[in-house]
Amino acid sequence: MGLISGLVLGISFGIVLMAGWNYMMRYRNNKRASKAVDIKLLSGLNRDDLKKLCGESIPEWISFPVYEQVKWLNKLLSKLWPYVADAAEVLIKESVEPLLEEYRPPGITSMKFKKLSIGTVAPKIEGIRVQSLKKGQITMDIDLRWGGDPSIILGVEAAFVASLPIQLKDLKVFTVIRAIFQLSEEIPCISAVVVALLAEPKPRIDYTLKAVGGSLTAIPGLSDMIDDTVNTIVTDMLQWPHRIVIPLGGVPIDTSELELKPVGKVTVTVVNATALKNMEMIGKSDPYVVLYIRPLFKVKTKVVDNNLNPVWDQTFEVIAEDKETQSLIFEVFDKDISQDKLLGIAKLSLIELEAGKSKEIVLQLLPALDMLKIKDKKDRGSLTIQVLYYEFNKEEQLAALEEEKKILEERKKLKEAGVIGSTMDALDGAASIMGSGVGLVGTGIGAGAGMVGSGIGAVGSGLSKAGKFMGRSITGKSSSSKNIKSNGGSSTPVDNGVKKSS
Repeated sequence: MGLISGLVLGISFGIVLMAGWNYMMRYRNNKRASKAVDIKLLSGLNRDDLKKLCGESIPEWISFPVYEQVKWLNKLLSKLWPYVADAAEVLIKESVEPLLEEYRPPGITSMKFKKLSIGTVAPKIEGIRVQSLKKGQITMDIDLRWGGDPSIILGVEAAFVASLPIQLKDLKVFTVIRAIFQLSEEIPCISAVVVALLAEPKPRIDYTLKAVGGSLTAIPGLSDMIDDTVNTIVTDMLQWPHRIVIPLGGVPIDTSELELKPVGKVTVTVVNATALKNMEMIGKSDPYVVLYIRPLFKVKTKVVDNNLNPVWDQTFEVIAEDKETQSLIFEVFDKDISQDKLLGIAKLSLIELEAGKSKEIVLQLLPALDMLKIKDKKDRGSLTIQVLYYEFNKEEQLAALEEEKKILEERKKLKEAGVIGSTMDALDGAASIMGSGVGLVGTGIGAGAGMVGSGIGAVGSGLSKAGKFMGRSITGKSSSSKNIKSNGGSSTPVDNGVKKSS
């Protein structure tokens, strides 16, 4: 009896032991498989995905195969920064101050630096990617982060308001800088450098505004105006495809191949809008549409009074400089006595357009292009447009570039004559731009000014602003190009004297 009970007990214990071992092995395998899946998912994350998970504080031990870490360069930069900062402050003041004047919004009569110090904290280079995208060039993408201790005070003046000092605090910059080195066979083996900020990931500049000895409410909407000015300068001057060309080596060279040129034109017919948001207490909104590729040069439709389903059926032409990266922006405003209000905005990427094929598109209007900070996400209606993209040949590119120079000169003359306060100010009139296939020049008539200027167009400039970067060159000399005349219609730049609201 004892033998049988012992045998049964032993067999039972063995079965339990085997079952437990089997369960433990299956649990271990499942856990390993789950971890393998997680690791595989993590290995597929890029820098942007990790920033969403970790915020801006990505641990330094995380490396990316695409971007190489350069700790030695950060150490060198921190040692050089006191000397670099002094030179950078002079350069920023000389180059950025004219841009503030040129891009300042209507309602602001002056915007200048009262104090400028970029501090003692050097930027940090997160990584560098080196590529060879084109023969004879080396492309370097620099992932830069800067959370320094600058002291920047802007002197802002407006009508009936004395100079108001505005301090920019807690300045932080996150961007990827693209530097293209044009190689040569002569020492120093680099003939020119092209510098720009990549559009993706989008450059981010964070700061806090504080009025020194006053209040921001002294100038209504001042904070939004400064934000719009900063964003416009970055987008229209520094963000790819816009670039700065810096000749090196002291030998005169032709940088025309490196400079940004018009590549085509987009013919846009603004047909109608439906179900717009009503911004009026009494009656209905009086909508009109502003459209542009570059913020500095805009065209607009007529105003349709008291209508939430307006029909415009107006055609415009705007110049494209990089079909791969640029977009058409459509802003629908409500005309008001004081400040025009934004009814909705939409964007159309030019890469979606096929050359030579007309296309009708219905765009859904949004409160803003960046919806992350927008609480009111209600439907803003839709905008119907017809678009046709025409690609320039080389001769038309050169002709368009020449006309852009004339447009800049005409706008400067109007500014000097007091017709416009800045290049962002208004010139109303009917827009019709047809002629040679380039069609940029004609007679632009300032409706409220009683003044006619030739060659005033609604296109972006291939030149940098304020004379310092003429021809996209630090030297101030525009590169050589053929002077080709074109037949033009008439075009009229648009009033940008509107206040965005969401």
